[in-house]
Amino acid sequence: MPLTMTAPPSPLLQLEKQRVRAAFDAAAERYDDVAILQREIGERIIERLELVKLKPASILDIGAGTGVGTVTLSARYPQARVIALDLAPNMLKQARRRGSWFSRCKGQLLQRRGFICGDAEQLPFADHSFDLIYSNATLQWCADLDHTFSELNRVLRPGGLLMFSTFGPDTLKELRASWQAADASLNVSLEHTAHVHDFIDMHDIGDAMLRAGLADPVMDVENFTLTYPDVYQLMRELKTLGANNVTSGRRPTLTGKHRIRNMVTAYEHFRTDGHLPATYEVVYGHAWAPDHVARHTDRPLEVSIPITQLHATRRR
Repeated sequence: MPLTMTAPPSPLLQLEKQRVRAAFDAAAERYDDVAILQREIGERIIERLELVKLKPASILDIGAGTGVGTVTLSARYPQARVIALDLAPNMLKQARRRGSWFSRCKGQLLQRRGFICGDAEQLPFADHSFDLIYSNATLQWCADLDHTFSELNRVLRPGGLLMFSTFGPDTLKELRASWQAADASLNVSLEHTAHVHDFIDMHDIGDAMLRAGLADPVMDVENFTLTYPDVYQLMRELKTLGANNVTSGRRPTLTGKHRIRNMVTAYEHFRTDGHLPATYEVVYGHAWAPDHVARHTDRPLEVSIPITQLHATRRR
């Protein structure tokens, strides 16, 4: 796969990316134990490919993580070259192991794969390298969506397809509200006290795709609710997922025990039927590189906005 050089990111962006990489490197070995929602979302993205008459010769899995999507795409398109890209080297180690296991157990050789450690905002590929870009629950870690979508458009071939998921602003709204209540109870200034990652609204994501020159963007949203016996299990799971708050607005010091107790007390107001809910607003999107959708489908790919919620109870 041809590579290209891109301009280095700013020192501040490099610092935040280092924190993201460190969090996911630390999470890699146990990530699959708790990534139930991420797997479900990834399966739903790939199901949508049933609607598309696309025979990609080259596929890029951005934010490949432990390689669940990489293996699925390799099996679905056995003639395609599939590249797994992730910011965290330890995640890519897990992805390689998963691919090797699949080949041994299923008797299907997945030889047309590659693993590259890289950043979605600075893709190390030449222009027009891929027919399909798949990205599951990754774009929320990109600081500049306009630039990110411009990069995705750059490496897509004309008529290529981008399919992705990310998280919207209602994600972890209960945890965010509880931290805000805890800070307010101690008269703590809200400046530089972000405890939960900020997520971008679906409409702003769609606008960013248009500004980047992607064609026919379609967005929809689905709400999932996971439940927990207590807030400590939720926070342990978020840490295991590597979903630490690594934004520049996060608290620069340790959070005191008194503030944590106040947050736990505030979260109890959300308890229903003996469980604490955690909302995830999942945003799905797809768009095409210009020139264009018509030759790949009998009709434009349309997805209706779901009005139901999936309530999945996590079991130990």
